[in-house]
Formats: sequence, C-alpha cells, structure tokens
Amino acid sequence: MSHAAKGKIVSGDAAILARRYGGSLYELADEQNQIDSVTADLRLLKNLVAESREFQTIANHPRLTRTQLVTAAKSIAASAKLGKLTGNFLALVAQNRRLDILGAVIESFLAELAARRGEHTAEVYAAFPLTPTQQEQISARLRQIAGGEVHLSLHEDKSLIGGFKARIGSRLIDASIKSRLDRLERHMKAGKAA
Repeated sequence: MSHAAKGKIVSGDAAILARRYGGSLYELADEQNQIDSVTADLRLLKNLVAESREFQTIANHPRLTRTQLVTAAKSIAASAKLGKLTGNFLALVAQNRRLDILGAVIESFLAELAARRGEHTAEVYAAFPLTPTQQEQISARLRQIAGGEVHLSLHEDKSLIGGFKARIGSRLIDASIKSRLDRLERHMKAGKAA
C-alpha cells in the first residue's frame, strides 16, 4: 500500500498500476538521462497532488472528458514549468484517467530512485515545526539506522505533544512524549493490577 495523496491509500490493482507507471517513467527518464530533472518535477507535483483541492477535484471528477483532463494536465505542466518528459507523462496519465493515483505513481518513482541510489525516505512527524538543526540531527541518527542517505518528509502532528516519530520503510522510531506517557500509563495500570 502507498499513500497517493494526503490521507488517501492506494492498494490492490491501483497500487500495481501506480508501480507500473512509476517504473515506466523511471526507465524513460533513465534512458534519456533526465532522472534528476524528472525527480525535481515529481517532487513539485507531489506537493500539488497532496495540497491542491482543485487538483483533487479534477483528478476525481467523473464527468470530465479525456480531452478536458489532458488539457488540464498540460495547463498544470505549463504553469509548474515541468520538463517535456514529465509534462508528456502527466498528459498520458490524464488521458488514461489515472490522475487519481498520481500521488502513488510519484511515490513509486521516488521509491525506485531511492532503491537504486541506496537512499531512504523517512516520514517524520513532530509536534512542532523542526528547526534546520533538529532536522539535521534527526537525519544523522536515521542515516545510522538506515545505513544510507535519508531524505526527510516532514509532517506536523500536535497530538505527539513533543519529540517525533519517524517511519523508514517498515521501521518505526517513536521518540514522542505521547508514546512515553502511554507507556508510563500502561506500566502504572499493570502495577495496580498486580
């Protein structure tokens, strides 16, 4: 399973399609020596997919024709100043009515890139925005754990109270105040039960 957009999980056939699209784009970008430029374009698109209500409306609108979807995709590509390869790919995804899984396609591409470069992406949740120094400290610690370069994807979660949680692949590192309080509460309840 992968996150296609903020809060949306893509699984089953859609996840398989997202991996195929992402893998195909990676191969094309690699063949044309455009990995870095396509990666930069996709990171920009990733934010758009996650944060733009307008994009979500277009991507999930059942009555838009393929022509309208392609026109919208080309407009997005032009306004975001995406490279030709990324723009054409976005138009193809729109033509095939797959804009709804674009977030998962991007994640698939970035995962392939990271795997080939020995890099990892860590989803980091903190109660408050992290300073650059804190980001570097967390990144350094996660590099030791992961054994390679780590890119942070930062999220705010006020329920953590303080500290942070980080996920790298299937690993979860929980250094939040909330989890410490939860452990303390369980320990105290277990002591009363004895």
